[in-house]
Amino acid sequence: MPVKKILVAEDSPTERQHLKEVLSKLGYVVITAENGEEALQKVRSEHPDLVLMDVVMPGTNGFQATRAMARDAQLQHIPVIICSSKGQETDRIWGMRQGAHAYLVKPLDLSVLAAKIAALP
Repeated sequence: MPVKKILVAEDSPTERQHLKEVLSKLGYVVITAENGEEALQKVRSEHPDLVLMDVVMPGTNGFQATRAMARDAQLQHIPVIICSSKGQETDRIWGMRQGAHAYLVKPLDLSVLAAKIAALP
């Protein structure tokens, strides 16, 4: 099933708005969340096809929210792409172990992001 609706979980208003604009121009319906708790609530209520998850957010961080989704039988089918400024290899490995389908380092290369989205099953 192709991706149509994307949830952007990002605490930076500037980054959140930028991703929303870029993804909207690519034809996606974009919903947003400011932190991990809100992301989990919106995943349950909005049923996105994909979540773009920041890591460093107040409260529940992106690693915790990704892990919660991966462990929830009703949410684990929704792919997560972590988009983070945390660029160490250990961060990438940890993110993938939490259940992420991909791990991209900011600043995002939008062509790589588009390709990762298009490659999702």
